[in-house]
Amino acid sequence: MSDTTTDTSTQTGDDQDLGAAGSQLSTAPVEDSPSPNLPSLGVIGWARWFWRQLTSMRVALLLLLLLSLAAIPGSLIPQTGINEAQVADFRERHDVLAPVYDKLGLFHVYSSVWFSAIYILLFVSLIGCIVPRTWQFVGQLRGRPPGAPRRLTRLPAHTTWRTSADPEEVREAALALLRKRRFRAHAVGDAVAAEKGYLRELGNLAFHLALIVMLIAFAWGQLFKSEGNKIVVEGDGFSNTLTQYDDFKSGNLFTNDDLEPFSFDVEEFTGTYERTGPNRGTPRTYETEVTYTEGADGEEKNAVIKVNKPLEIGDAKVYLVSHGYAPVVTVRDGKGEIVYQDAVPLLPLDNNVTSNGVVKVLDGYRNPQGKKEQLGFQAFFVPTFGGSASGTMLSQFPALDYPVLALNAYHGDLKADSGIPQSVYQMDKTKMKEFKDADGELLKKLLTPGETMTLPGGAGSITFEKDIKEWAGFQVVQEPGGGWALGGALAAIGGLAASLFVQRRRVWVRAVRGDDGVTVVEMAGLGRSESAKVPEELGDLAGTLYERAPGVPDPEPDGTPEQDGTPKPDGTPPEDPGTPGASGTTTSTDTDSQAVPAEGAEQQ
Repeated sequence: MSDTTTDTSTQTGDDQDLGAAGSQLSTAPVEDSPSPNLPSLGVIGWARWFWRQLTSMRVALLLLLLLSLAAIPGSLIPQTGINEAQVADFRERHDVLAPVYDKLGLFHVYSSVWFSAIYILLFVSLIGCIVPRTWQFVGQLRGRPPGAPRRLTRLPAHTTWRTSADPEEVREAALALLRKRRFRAHAVGDAVAAEKGYLRELGNLAFHLALIVMLIAFAWGQLFKSEGNKIVVEGDGFSNTLTQYDDFKSGNLFTNDDLEPFSFDVEEFTGTYERTGPNRGTPRTYETEVTYTEGADGEEKNAVIKVNKPLEIGDAKVYLVSHGYAPVVTVRDGKGEIVYQDAVPLLPLDNNVTSNGVVKVLDGYRNPQGKKEQLGFQAFFVPTFGGSASGTMLSQFPALDYPVLALNAYHGDLKADSGIPQSVYQMDKTKMKEFKDADGELLKKLLTPGETMTLPGGAGSITFEKDIKEWAGFQVVQEPGGGWALGGALAAIGGLAASLFVQRRRVWVRAVRGDDGVTVVEMAGLGRSESAKVPEELGDLAGTLYERAPGVPDPEPDGTPEQDGTPKPDGTPPEDPGTPGASGTTTSTDTDSQAVPAEGAEQQ
């Protein structure tokens, strides 16, 4: 077979010779070269120029980069929509930076004007890129591969040989072969034109469409999302209404009617921990058994909520995010009447669930003089006490091995009726007085389950009951568009992979009868970019076609007849009926000679 060559040096210089055959391997818009002496653009001309710049791929990539950079401050600077307390703390610690950040909108990056402008411009740019390219790609799919260039030997990868088969037989064999290899092929004049790799452009368009879907999904999710947290003690329940949440935040277009109607009761929380080894204290099991109903009259169902395995109810997801203990305490007045009895959730301070909080008795208590008063107890709890010898009230293990409750007692006015919201885990002591012990110090005591601390002067008592409950912290999230965002991300990855790894290429096979009556076969391939895949594939196709249309030897340079396989006059063995090339001849003594791979031809 003759030489199969790759010539990249002529690819650029011979574009004009390729004509339609070398064009439209991509749906990317072609930029016109500037011409001298351009007339004034005018308003409409400048508007068109701006639109073309905005919808160019370069600007779309630049806007995507700017959007990524613009999101960095939202990750580094506290945001008002996420944590108001951190923003307030930042303002107190940075008197100079805080006003600057306010003017730049850095405390609410994702709702700022400049971030929204980048977002919208990127959205418009992507649409402007996709629409014309989509119509152009549809036109290519409806059309047929262009006919063969006049000079196939000027293409980057080409091969040629002579065969005794008729040109029609060669073209039919080439057409069948190319279609079998999933090329879109058809006969054009004396040649067969084929094209393959449309998945590259389809993947490119799918990638950009997926970006638009992701942008819409993220915007939709931010505008209509809601997120709330709630601590529920074993035996208590929760109803998905705004007043039930401990804290709640939502998007700008979210309304209370968008809350998914459901409720659930916490039956039991189960937590187990590693007892030995380097991971001692690490949770092994964190799960909560709940009974829930959908809607007002829904049927009760049982479920187990685990870490990273939320309960899904409609568009809402209920995540298990935290855990702690709720010691049960009973408060009595001086007459022995119960004025308060409940499980008090305490907030953990470390991994061993050292916890603190307050017990507030707001109503029903009267002091020894019969005057209405309020009681407050500062509570500190450890599930596993290290003993008095440890000298500290830090828990040694997260399980209830040796629970101890430390209490400080106060009386007076908790200012709960002032109208100012208060945390249930903190106590305002500005109008509270300390209970004093016999030494005149703040009354405090360590209690084990079942023990009681008596208040001085017949003011009552508080008992640490043996029943210690656990609480579970839940996060209820409604974020519409999450599924669309995930689908868009997967589609973007798939489209990007197709656009990077699929090669768009064309192949032509021309078979004509030469002046001496022998059929001359020419094959050539052209890819969108320089790649070893085109010459490799062309060599494989040529080798297969050569088996169906084997070659015959070239005529001798002096014009003597072709060799018929008989020994030469000097007794040397006959040449194998090789495949003389258009630009040279390659001979072989191997009777099973195949097509020479295109990428190796230049080494011959």
